[in-house]
Amino acid sequence: MTSAPAVLLLALAPALVAGHGDDAGVALKARKVLTCSWDGPQVVDDAVVLLRDGKIEKVGRAAEVGIPSSYAVIDYGDRWLAPGMVELHCHEAGASLYSFVNDLNDTVYLANPGMRASAAVEPGNHSMNMAVAGGVTTVLYIPGSGSNIGGQGVLLKTAFDTYAKKLVRDPGSLKVAQWGNPESWGPGVGMAFENWNTRNTFKRGIEYAKAWKRHADGAGPEPPRDVQFDVWRDLYAEQIAVSTHTQMYQVVLMTITMIRGELKMPVFLDHSTIGGWLTGALAKEMGVPAIVGPRSADTVSRGMINWQRNRHEGFRGVAAGYQERGHDMIGFNTDSPVIPQEELSLNAAMGARYGMTDEHMQIVRGLTIVPARTAKIDHRVGSLEAGKDADILVVTGHPADPRTSVEAVWVNGESVYDAERDGRRW
Repeated sequence: MTSAPAVLLLALAPALVAGHGDDAGVALKARKVLTCSWDGPQVVDDAVVLLRDGKIEKVGRAAEVGIPSSYAVIDYGDRWLAPGMVELHCHEAGASLYSFVNDLNDTVYLANPGMRASAAVEPGNHSMNMAVAGGVTTVLYIPGSGSNIGGQGVLLKTAFDTYAKKLVRDPGSLKVAQWGNPESWGPGVGMAFENWNTRNTFKRGIEYAKAWKRHADGAGPEPPRDVQFDVWRDLYAEQIAVSTHTQMYQVVLMTITMIRGELKMPVFLDHSTIGGWLTGALAKEMGVPAIVGPRSADTVSRGMINWQRNRHEGFRGVAAGYQERGHDMIGFNTDSPVIPQEELSLNAAMGARYGMTDEHMQIVRGLTIVPARTAKIDHRVGSLEAGKDADILVVTGHPADPRTSVEAVWVNGESVYDAERDGRRW
């Protein structure tokens, strides 16, 4: 349990920081820190994390890290510190609790690459407040799956009440949906036409990006601006990735072979379920991460087996299926609000329940550094390392253990949630 003095420090955290000026430093002490670095040590015991100017300044054993005398010190006792969780399939960052408005399926055409989810962001909404309380600090807010190309996602911090402060990157991805929903568009379309339409749109976008690249290199004229294809400039430069609503073996296979193999675009599997794990070895070989959810397992239903039209029968954990085939870039998603955003850690727990192993912190990494690296924002979030955003969870144990509670959350070095101070939200 946290000691009484520690509880008082938690409640006074914002005042302590404010009292040291705008550039105040803060030292967070805890029994254990899960760093989740891409490579290197994953755990530091009896540790301290120094924060300054919204960034992590240093992480190390308390006995080895000198705390400047001007820093406010908050001792969390036996609690653990972990990176804020990263969610790559969120539909709730703009959904109003009161108006029930959802602007994420403006499916005028079968391909709508110029649409931007950023226009629908609603800072400070209830769902994101709950996400903070559940330990989710960064989300990819994306269009729906009513069309093959729904538009551009935006990467956001879940805390804060202004768009400018929330923004991580816009665009954050290009949302593609391959079967499972878009076939109901217009008069109804099938897999063959959907694949043709997606490929055709991508080829036009890639040529547009190449023309701008030639111009930037001084090897060609400035092309006419076409806002629907602007996103391919970011994709071609591999600054963002394609987030793909894809499920069933045949469809996931097409995602990998067409978008990554043929078109050479950075892409990750989003959903990845219903036999999609059968592509695990190929996905690893092609460098295509699998972000699993909201289904955690394939069922034994004859109706599901007939619908998915692949050879797999029987009950199988999806994350475990990818892992058993050697894939090591496995993350989790909620497809919120299909599963509430604050339950991202529960989806990871379900991955463990259905067979995914955690000997090397694969499940914690699947909530942190893996999705951060997948979204190409691992230079800012996903691990507790010097120079990164100070997005830190204070937890009572393993972040994916349902018995664990989130006691406090720091985002960009600010104390944005504390269960003792603010009342437990979830």
